[in-house]
Amino acid sequence: MEGNSSNIKAEDDLLGAQAGLNLMEQGVTYKDYLQLEKILKAQKMISEEQKKLVHDEHLFIITHQAYELWFKQIIFELDSIRALFNTVELDESKMLEIIKRTQRIVLVLKLLVDQVMILETMTPLDFMEFRHYLSPASGFQSLQFRLLENKLGVKQELRSKYGQSNYVKVFGKDPNDVELLRKSEEEPSLCDLVQLWLERTPGLEEDGFDFWRKFQNAVRTMLNQQREVAELESDPTIKQGVEMNIKKSMEQFESVFNVGLHEQLRVRGDRRFSHKAFQGAIMITLYRDEPRFNQPHQLLQNLMDIDSLMTKWRYNHVMMVQRMIGSQQLGTGGSSGYHYLRSTLSDRYKVFLDLFNLSTFLVPRDMIPPLSKIMKSRLSRMEEQKALRNLKNTAEDED
Repeated sequence: MEGNSSNIKAEDDLLGAQAGLNLMEQGVTYKDYLQLEKILKAQKMISEEQKKLVHDEHLFIITHQAYELWFKQIIFELDSIRALFNTVELDESKMLEIIKRTQRIVLVLKLLVDQVMILETMTPLDFMEFRHYLSPASGFQSLQFRLLENKLGVKQELRSKYGQSNYVKVFGKDPNDVELLRKSEEEPSLCDLVQLWLERTPGLEEDGFDFWRKFQNAVRTMLNQQREVAELESDPTIKQGVEMNIKKSMEQFESVFNVGLHEQLRVRGDRRFSHKAFQGAIMITLYRDEPRFNQPHQLLQNLMDIDSLMTKWRYNHVMMVQRMIGSQQLGTGGSSGYHYLRSTLSDRYKVFLDLFNLSTFLVPRDMIPPLSKIMKSRLSRMEEQKALRNLKNTAEDED
């Protein structure tokens, strides 16, 4: 009996293994699913073709191909986030998904920032061995990186000139690339869509809570209190310093209270958001502890993280280029190399610059305008739950 049982079990195992093999034959393999045949054969080393194999060229190719794959993933996430935002009124149930996807972009960018260190294991002399093979290829010709910038909201008029020309010029030989760039410039960027969302921040309505009027009153009260304290200062040097600081604060706040001044700063490129979107960002930041503003505040933090990491990536890239080729005037693609890249580190390339500057316009917690009962209810989840219950009751009545 025991022998028969063993034989039956062995036959069952054999049949199970055969069934698994048949399933694999019918389905897709790991190699085919990931298209590894194409990916792993995509490293074409020019030095090898020239019969002068340079070992580090392989690393150079792999690293930049990895960059391009991650750029593709970021664009994929960006397009999905823009699609969720591109509605008349954002469904707040989608906010968690938006936060998750922006956080994913943040983590990918952290990976890209660290990836520069791998390239830095290559010495300048190592790079010099195959650099001449690259010309006129250049990282400036990365279509995906330009699309990524445009979809985030980098404005063409704020870009540094590439050899005194529009950045699109380097893609002029490929009409499909030019068309993709044109489309990415004309479509609403993430920055554009975030502004429209911020403009709808509950509490900004002048016939409702009228946050902006209350906020201006709070700022004036704060500055008046600071003046009173300054008047009591007996040391003329300290008093003068305090009064100068108060004057500067007044000028800074006036730049956001005065719509005309705000618009002038936008034209100059020192601000990005519309005046009302700026109001929404300040309100969300001040009342971030209110349930309905928790997730919007987290999103604003993620957007700043994306901007910071883009700047860090550019900075690491600049430092690596300087390390590899010094301050040579020409990069491999004909740009001014290090000097051009260094110019991209300015605030002109920060898409969410206004979020970084919000701290300039905050007031102490005890001076934040108190919420009315109605506003407190709007910023709690109670109002949404009540609306859902009413909707459910209506549906049940119809049934």
